[in-house]
Amino acid sequence: MSSKKFVTVAAFAAVTTLTATAAHAQWTVTNLHPDGATSSLALATSGGQQAGSAVIGGVYRASLWSGTAESWVNLNPAGSADSYALATSDGQQAGYSYIDRTFRASLWSGTAASWADLTPAVASEAFPLAASGGQQAGYALVLGVYRASLWSGSAESWVNLGPAGSGDSLAYAVSDGQQAGNVFIDGVQRASLWSGTAESWIDLNPAGSVDSSVYAASDGQQAGYAVVGGVTRASLWSGTAASWVDLSPAGSTESTVWAANGGQQAGNALVDGVQRASVWSGSGESWVDLSAFLPAGSLSSFARGISSDGVNTYVAGFAFNTVTNRNEALLWTRSNPAPRCLADVVVDGLVDGNDFVAFINSFAVGDVAVDPVADVVADGIIDGDDFVAFINAFGAGC
Repeated sequence: MSSKKFVTVAAFAAVTTLTATAAHAQWTVTNLHPDGATSSLALATSGGQQAGSAVIGGVYRASLWSGTAESWVNLNPAGSADSYALATSDGQQAGYSYIDRTFRASLWSGTAASWADLTPAVASEAFPLAASGGQQAGYALVLGVYRASLWSGSAESWVNLGPAGSGDSLAYAVSDGQQAGNVFIDGVQRASLWSGTAESWIDLNPAGSVDSSVYAASDGQQAGYAVVGGVTRASLWSGTAASWVDLSPAGSTESTVWAANGGQQAGNALVDGVQRASVWSGSGESWVDLSAFLPAGSLSSFARGISSDGVNTYVAGFAFNTVTNRNEALLWTRSNPAPRCLADVVVDGLVDGNDFVAFINSFAVGDVAVDPVADVVADGIIDGDDFVAFINAFGAGC
């Protein structure tokens, strides 16, 4: 039993009971579809910007938004038949352009005129799929083999991440000096992690999986999918195959994570035969169906990017609009919840006598392994620090 500070009856009597009403966070949806487009897709979001593509005049045009349809910027470079912006980070966008019948790895800084060609000299085509911290990750076709690739803003900076002895490999994510994607070895596509070199490759394919890939990375976690038991399952890793977590929500027949940020994941789940844009917070039980917030007439929806500015969480994606008969780029926004209310120990959204009684009963037990309710400072022990924190929070109403 942990130690406690002595608490007087007067101290208990001095506490005033307060109540507060719970506020349930909701998602709002902004349609990013630009005027004149016959289709649009938002595929990434970061720093208040969204990247993707819009079809105008029959041409797929790499696109950039800043939260509204009116903010749309056409990134399609001169001479390009088609282009996509697949990532955005630190004011730069990465993707590809189809120029002279070749898929060119592309980097922009907010305008079509800023376009830079990242295609390495040894590659016949190349595709950056992710960007973060001045680096870009993707793949390049070299001598008929797809090689997971890393760039630092120029064609000359290209690094081949393909492990020795592997077949095709692709990098879909880059974050904090790590890259993630997949590698084909012995006929199996294996979720993979690198730290800047081919030799640093780590096999993340979980036990029992016949196919897996990482599509996103953030804060030491990797996310994507793994086929286990014949089902494609949204998946989360923390750097090893053994750390694999199955995120597939109850009722889904397949699911995939496409983006991750700050402990949250965004992707899709197939439920009742319909693809539903989805958000998780590290477990299958945390699944949120973003299609529930779409207007009538929306059919299949897809979440492809997620970010947060500390105040709001943003999810970029698209949905098929049955009224206009087209895919339309979308941005879901939710105000981030307030910091945890220390006095709401029964977690019902109220601060009242129930919390007080629950805290005192748990504090008397004094063992976090038996009854953790009184561990309000979440340090694994129940002691005077918890009592002081609770009393102060209770007196303030939260």
